[in-house]
Amino acid sequence: MAESSRLVFNRDFDAAHGVAERLSPLVARVLAPNPGPFTFRGTGVYLVGGKAGVAVIDPGPDLPRHIEALKRAIGARKLSHILVTHSHRDHSPAARALKAWSGAPVMAMAAAPPVLEEGAAVDEAHDHGFVPDEMVTDGQVIAGEGFTLTCVATPGHTGGHMAYALAEEGALFCGDHVMGWSTSVIAPPDGSMGAYMASLEKLIARGDRVLYPTHGAPIAEPRGYLEALLAHRRMREAEVLAAWRGGARGAAAIAARLYPDIAPALRAAAGVQVQAHLDHLAQQGLVALR
Repeated sequence: MAESSRLVFNRDFDAAHGVAERLSPLVARVLAPNPGPFTFRGTGVYLVGGKAGVAVIDPGPDLPRHIEALKRAIGARKLSHILVTHSHRDHSPAARALKAWSGAPVMAMAAAPPVLEEGAAVDEAHDHGFVPDEMVTDGQVIAGEGFTLTCVATPGHTGGHMAYALAEEGALFCGDHVMGWSTSVIAPPDGSMGAYMASLEKLIARGDRVLYPTHGAPIAEPRGYLEALLAHRRMREAEVLAAWRGGARGAAAIAARLYPDIAPALRAAAGVQVQAHLDHLAQQGLVALR
């Protein structure tokens, strides 16, 4: 889909699969071998902590060689927490194997929702067996060996999306709420454009030093990028509303008007995004959906 003049994506990301890459004194990343249209080069699993203990954020897919790579990266250190931003199957399934291996609790904002696969064709489906050992809440603090993580609720991409802020480094592990290589898919009914935009405003107000998305490279200057993302969404919503007022009805018809030259493989994604905007406009009383 088209990018606004202010929104510039970073697709320069060549990390090797299965290798623990040190990103900061407290943060390392292991890239899972699951590249794809929604995962970019793969799921970036973050190891946060010191020489004695670590937490894992978004353990990724349940692939044997990936799980073995995580075990090697953790080594003799204690795995104290397994944190999940949301229950899509490229984020949470490996939590079960890591829990069985380490005994660490699995923590997330929510279990997987009921079967809601309307958006599965344009994003990863939910890991429907996912149930955390502990439901975390906005503002909850999780402390471990050398690290302090604060839960930051960021619903929108999914209803139960949680980010985690690392106090010691001014960093935020933002899951799929913000990605540097692309905009995030907002797929109703679990995804909500209104909640997503409100969560962007929340992150702009935080002032984090760096964002670590689960897919793609770190975002080193978050505020400008977050503001550009929000402006892009608002621009797109204004275009959807103008198309509606011009007589276009339904997400597919509006998407065809807004994206006349879009590649066939992206038509479904465009329609889902337009539907998310229509739902938000309806919530504001600006359109009437049947």
